[in-house]
Amino acid sequence: MNSFFRILSYANKLRTRLAFFFGYSILGIIFGAFNIVLVMPMLNVLFKQTKNIPTIPPMPEFTVSTDYVTGLFNHYFLQIVVNQGALNSLLFVCALIVSCVILANLFRYLERVMATKIRVDLVKNIRMDIFKKVTQLHIGYFNNERKGDLISRFTNDVNEVENAVMNSLKAVLKEPITIVVYFFVLFTISSQLTLFTLLVLPITGGVLAEIIKRLKKQATQSQESLGRILNILDETFSGMRVIKAFNARNFVIDKIEKESGFYRKMSKSMSYKNELASPVSEILGVLIISGIIFFGGNMVLSEDATLEPAAFMTFLAVFAMIIQPAKNFSNGITSLQRGTASANRIFSLIDMQPVITSKPNAGELSSFENEIEFKNVSFAYDTDPVLKTINLTIKKGKTVALVGPSGGGKSTLADLIPRFYDPVEGQVLIDGVSLRDLELESLRKQIGVVTQESILFNDTIFNNIAFGMPHVSEEDVIKAAKIANAHDFISQTENGYQTYIGERGSKLSGGQRQRLSIARAVLKNPPILILDEATSALDSESERLVQDALFNLMKNRTSIVIAHRLSTIQHADEIIVIQQGLISERGTHDELNSQNGLYRKLASMQGTERWQG
Repeated sequence: MNSFFRILSYANKLRTRLAFFFGYSILGIIFGAFNIVLVMPMLNVLFKQTKNIPTIPPMPEFTVSTDYVTGLFNHYFLQIVVNQGALNSLLFVCALIVSCVILANLFRYLERVMATKIRVDLVKNIRMDIFKKVTQLHIGYFNNERKGDLISRFTNDVNEVENAVMNSLKAVLKEPITIVVYFFVLFTISSQLTLFTLLVLPITGGVLAEIIKRLKKQATQSQESLGRILNILDETFSGMRVIKAFNARNFVIDKIEKESGFYRKMSKSMSYKNELASPVSEILGVLIISGIIFFGGNMVLSEDATLEPAAFMTFLAVFAMIIQPAKNFSNGITSLQRGTASANRIFSLIDMQPVITSKPNAGELSSFENEIEFKNVSFAYDTDPVLKTINLTIKKGKTVALVGPSGGGKSTLADLIPRFYDPVEGQVLIDGVSLRDLELESLRKQIGVVTQESILFNDTIFNNIAFGMPHVSEEDVIKAAKIANAHDFISQTENGYQTYIGERGSKLSGGQRQRLSIARAVLKNPPILILDEATSALDSESERLVQDALFNLMKNRTSIVIAHRLSTIQHADEIIVIQQGLISERGTHDELNSQNGLYRKLASMQGTERWQG
């Protein structure tokens, strides 16, 4: 139940709305119970039990009790019977029943309105909390987790929680009140018969509890399986070109068939148990009613007749009204178990602590003045070291290139500057201040990143260039696009800067996508620039256009360039050769080319005509 109450805490104005919910529920239940209780005087009229009424009882004194309500009703009812006859008294009872029905349904409607307000606010707030938490987690988390599972938590798990809240508000919170009120009415009719009823009811509860217990584990497995299915779908749709090229259609079909089969198995098992709860409770309910009829009938038919026929029929009618709330309660508990399993998956994500955060009272980096320094920096993703005791200083305004074999640690070294990761040992400093002591957002304001894969969004060209920078003028965007050699092709598109580029920029070529990424970095105008293989995936013509744009971007900036194509970094102020996590060589292009080291070997493998100026 802790998870359930935590779910409810996401609703706005929870205490006020729950108070109204309970108030409306109780009023609806009371007026609903009156409908049945009023059947008894109506039956007495029909059975001529009010024929010989000696005197009209006096008006009772006000007290908060059922005796006052009963006395008040009898005073007016018997007054009508004596003065106006049985037919008018029957009309009086019918009018009261209609009034009670109208009021009961009015309060039920208001109760559902309040439940809806709780539900819609709760769902929106949970989704926003998940999204905020996910965007706060460090980059390494997304390398380890399946995207489909995250989407499943955001959609399917939240939907399960939403259903659980609606069912539980009605079934788990309201129905027990309904059952208590109805049992109170039953006690006023016949305490002896009610006690007999209470003795046999726990049988129903025990059977249903065993069914519900088996559901929780399967609910968790079902949601995890659905997350894996979504992940397979995402990978399939994203990699359709590769799947077709390698004739891997049957492979992915088998993969999703296997996972869908497991999900089917879990869903069937859960559905069987879920559907079993209702008929089992109904059968047990009929058995209990049969026992009540036998036991109560004996009380009516016995010589001393401890129970009147009208009272017994009213008792049965009220008890019949308990069966549906009891079924709703059992079904609500079942739904709550599914919702709790989903809630636990959601809360495991929400409760996850970000690895990279700003420390309390962190300083703000308002500008970059002198240098970036790596001091005895080591890093490992798991246990295998990626960087080993790196010492490096990058002066302001200089261009430093990182080269070396794949997997040597170049990108990792660059990722430490915007604090996508923190070093395991040592520290990275800007202007003599450790990055851990700086406010994270202010640090990243000073840094622009252009990666090998252009990260674009299904939006307009204008919004992609101005991404994350509100209140940007069109003039500034056009200026940035011109510096990035992107203005000409943008002008030729259907709607210019308001053209939608499709998912991940699918309507543009690789070179065009990359130039939009560069335009975005130009508009941000950061003093520190990280270029991670920004031209490696392009053809020669696109590379030239992008390279010119990069040179424009790098002017008067501190640049860290990661490159496999040495032709793109020959003019760097310093080239750092990284091999197996260590700096093996460093110097200018001419200095390293004159040595018989790894840099010269890499240059000769690419062909001197590509990089000699």
